[in-house]
Amino acid sequence: MSQTADQSLARLYAEVRRAAPAGCTDQSLMCGFPAPSEERVTWHNWMRPPFNRWGFRNLPRLRPMIDVERGAGPVSVLPEAPQDLEGLAFDSTCGERVSVVEHLLASRTDAFLVLHRGAVVAERYFNGQRREDRHIMFSVTKSLVGLLGEQLVSQGLLDTRAPASRYVPELVGSAFGDATVRQLFDMAVGIHFSEVYDDPNSESSQYGYACGFQPAPADYAQYASLYQYLPSLRKKGEHGGFFHYVTATTEALAWVMERASGRACASLLEDVWQALGCERDGCFMADPWGRGVAGAGFNATLRDMGRFGQLVLDGGRHQGRQLIAADAIERIAAGADPAIYAANADFSEWTPGASYRSQWYLFNDHSQALMAGGIHGQYLFIDRPSGVVIVKQSSLPEAVTDLDADSVRMMRAIAAQLRG
Repeated sequence: MSQTADQSLARLYAEVRRAAPAGCTDQSLMCGFPAPSEERVTWHNWMRPPFNRWGFRNLPRLRPMIDVERGAGPVSVLPEAPQDLEGLAFDSTCGERVSVVEHLLASRTDAFLVLHRGAVVAERYFNGQRREDRHIMFSVTKSLVGLLGEQLVSQGLLDTRAPASRYVPELVGSAFGDATVRQLFDMAVGIHFSEVYDDPNSESSQYGYACGFQPAPADYAQYASLYQYLPSLRKKGEHGGFFHYVTATTEALAWVMERASGRACASLLEDVWQALGCERDGCFMADPWGRGVAGAGFNATLRDMGRFGQLVLDGGRHQGRQLIAADAIERIAAGADPAIYAANADFSEWTPGASYRSQWYLFNDHSQALMAGGIHGQYLFIDRPSGVVIVKQSSLPEAVTDLDADSVRMMRAIAAQLRG
């Protein structure tokens, strides 16, 4: 991190310390029938501040959704054993000692949960979010899909050595056609993909239009669905031996999974969601053709995300039933080559010492932690030795910020504290 970034982060924490109570207030948005134009959250502005603080927890009111039904079974009980973790301090990347609550406020946290050995030890809601609210998890979605994909491998329905085009012939000639399923899992696809958000014709902007995150300007509306968009992406170089994070690669993996299993990702997840005793339906944002957005579109309550994390921590078992194959989780937890991940400077600065396997980040040290992360501050963190699961739902004004590395440091400090 640069000296300027350090100073900026230090100033942000100083502002939080001076006005901590203000960080807990709600935004005055969407009040009235209709709300005044300056307070109205729409499809056009829901990802921009300040509108995202309402939009991220009310997306089903703005965009079509595919339900992941909880079913009619009882809600699984999460016992409570409260501990005071908010004063716990950790070393920020800016060189200061920062408390958990200071970081939660600075990073625009909407909801925060810590489970230890299956019990709730910390739970906080901010900015008007309620326990029953569902929050978009952005790229945490990738990790759920990756685990479901590994489940298909365990069931013998998906061959990781096969090219993607074996399952989806429409991908022949695209960046994904001759990539193996394993290369899709591990973000090792050689692809021409520009992450230029202010260029309406870039691949990343076209992804946003195709999946329905934002309306396409008339002059740039090329693809009506992800099914049309994915075959348009072109290969760059050879596949394998590197880490290139591209959300479209997850969407290609999900398409392969759909064809291999004959089921949508939402349906695959629903089997788990219902058996897990979740409190509320989850939901995937739907693209304009009604296809679930597998790379960034899942929404769920804080506690239900905690339940899913606990399932992973418990090796796929819940109340005596094996909901996810244990070997599927172990293949992910084994991690990959940290040197490959370290070559990507942006990611290795955020999560030093990690590797990437099947859409999950793995810390290949004594912690054996698994992590799912999404833009604007979404996290699912699972530390196996300490028995800790952490969920963080946030509405940071920018997709990626200097606070992201501190979020990881905070969660690892909490796990170390509870590991004792």
